[in-house]
Amino acid sequence: MLFRPIGKTGMSASIVGLGAEHLDNRPYEVAEEVIDAALEHGINIIDCFMPGKPVRENISRALKGRRDQVLIQGHIGSVDLREQYDRTRDVDICRRYFEDMIRIFKTDYIDLGMMFFIDTEDDYKGVFETDYITYVLKLKEEGKIRAIGASSHNPKMAARLVETGVVELLMFSTNPAFDMLTYDADIGEAMAGRYDKDSFDGIDPDRAYLYRLCESKGVAITTMKTLGAGKLLSPEFSPFAKPLTVAQCIHYALTRPAVVSTLIGCETREQVAEAVNYLNLTDDERDYSSIIGTAKGTMSGQCVYCNHCLPCPVEIDIAHTIRMLDTASLDPDNIPERILDQYRANSYRASDCTECGSCEEKCPFGVQVIAKMHSAAAMFE
Repeated sequence: MLFRPIGKTGMSASIVGLGAEHLDNRPYEVAEEVIDAALEHGINIIDCFMPGKPVRENISRALKGRRDQVLIQGHIGSVDLREQYDRTRDVDICRRYFEDMIRIFKTDYIDLGMMFFIDTEDDYKGVFETDYITYVLKLKEEGKIRAIGASSHNPKMAARLVETGVVELLMFSTNPAFDMLTYDADIGEAMAGRYDKDSFDGIDPDRAYLYRLCESKGVAITTMKTLGAGKLLSPEFSPFAKPLTVAQCIHYALTRPAVVSTLIGCETREQVAEAVNYLNLTDDERDYSSIIGTAKGTMSGQCVYCNHCLPCPVEIDIAHTIRMLDTASLDPDNIPERILDQYRANSYRASDCTECGSCEEKCPFGVQVIAKMHSAAAMFE
């Protein structure tokens, strides 16, 4: 397993994580099988947004004696009042459900305390203009959560959350179909797998901005909807000319700036193994570029960090250099020291580019790589 640091939190997450939603309303034996498989493969992060007591008890039972092997990503405000899934900002109710989660998991803390489902202006006000945020900050102060996170499906709202300086981790819906939706597309329809191909228009600038912003601010991203609820794997429902594989979906998410872990929903040992098999595949087997290039709309000139431009004769890591350039370009007068350190740590420089053009010949999206290397040299050197 490979691990990535979770921003500035001091914690690290496995690049393939476990989304536990498919363990809900299932017998204990399913939770035991999936969690055993996850830990055997080195997965160390589990998202548990489901508020129901039975699923939490099953996960806790399956983790018995192994709590210290996992990071629990638990959500504050996810409830099932009247036995119906819902969300609330009522502090008394949030406290009751959070303390119940602590008790069920037989622990003193939740690693990643996620402010749950902030997509709209009303959601934002319900968090930051009420006692809810005071409660969350107190949980962090008391050590009952190790880091404060938030979940969102709206790139503009997610960026706003990051800009508050409170959020250390963002859980965001990330896959190539979502990233190519136009700004006015119905995210609810997309989340249900009902894709209108006329809604695709290259990489959405708001989403591209969000990823770069998180990387710039040192805010990590864990991804949900990485497989598009399985629709991206289906010939019938994929919005592309052919379906993606699990590995291609994972690779797409992991090549977005700031993404540290893809939380894959699994309900069998075999599904866990399929997700983790990503680590054993070649670059060609992980490659997603030829498939997402079949969507309606233009991808021309947009780097999707797919590494098709490699190998470079002078060994420049082109995609990583362009990622750093994209992030630094958000505020070129105040480039984060972390980004500069990343660039300085490389054995190559953008100025090493010989302008041979090999990268541009191989790029499926017509990125002007040579010009970007000149820009990177000017910015970083």
